[in-house]
Amino acid sequence: MNAPAAPSFLTVPRLSQIPWLIHGFGTRLWALKDFRNRSPWKDFKVVWLKQTHSEEVHFIAAAPRRRLLGDALATGEPEILLVVKTADCLPVFLIDEGARVVAAVHAGWRGTRGRILERVVQELRDRRGSTPRSLLAALGPCVGASCYEVGEDVRRAYQEAGLDGDLFRSIAGAAAEPKYLLDLKEANRRQLIGRGLRPKNIFDVALCTHCDERLLSFRRDRDRTARLYNFIGMTR
Repeated sequence: MNAPAAPSFLTVPRLSQIPWLIHGFGTRLWALKDFRNRSPWKDFKVVWLKQTHSEEVHFIAAAPRRRLLGDALATGEPEILLVVKTADCLPVFLIDEGARVVAAVHAGWRGTRGRILERVVQELRDRRGSTPRSLLAALGPCVGASCYEVGEDVRRAYQEAGLDGDLFRSIAGAAAEPKYLLDLKEANRRQLIGRGLRPKNIFDVALCTHCDERLLSFRRDRDRTARLYNFIGMTR
């Protein structure tokens, strides 16, 4: 999956075929002010969360007056642009074409452990009657399976949550404390499939934030980095 004509954000071809859908996974060239500079989106309300690395999901019918705490947003209303910010964590979009409902999810290792995507799928079912087989999912850029080093605490937390042990690959020759490489994207893909999404309806922007200089990475740049703005919404 590659960038469209505008190089400031990445799109998924299958989602671009939906005439009423707006979406993009931001690169380092895309800033918050850019949402307001695009005339086709001038009437959209931009909504983003105070992200807390949680499993909290908000289904909104209108732009809230204050920033909500949580890590997933969903709506069935047009002209609301849902935004999640990332800098190594995984951004995920969910779309039900028939029900005309969308969601944007921030899935870090904690949210993934808490099965945030499973919660969003259930929320779409409860609120709009979406069935998993009707959903499309897009997995954006995140830190890749060869770059995401974690400790024993993370591996143990996933084990206690019942997540697959083969998501972790032991790093040979690590120091006294065991170190592992975690496949964050695969962990979330499995959750979607486990909830009933069809594999052919899960699309992947296969880029690593740590490796690709067009993207931003907290692990690579630490406190010098900003955040990537990932967005999805519906026109009228």
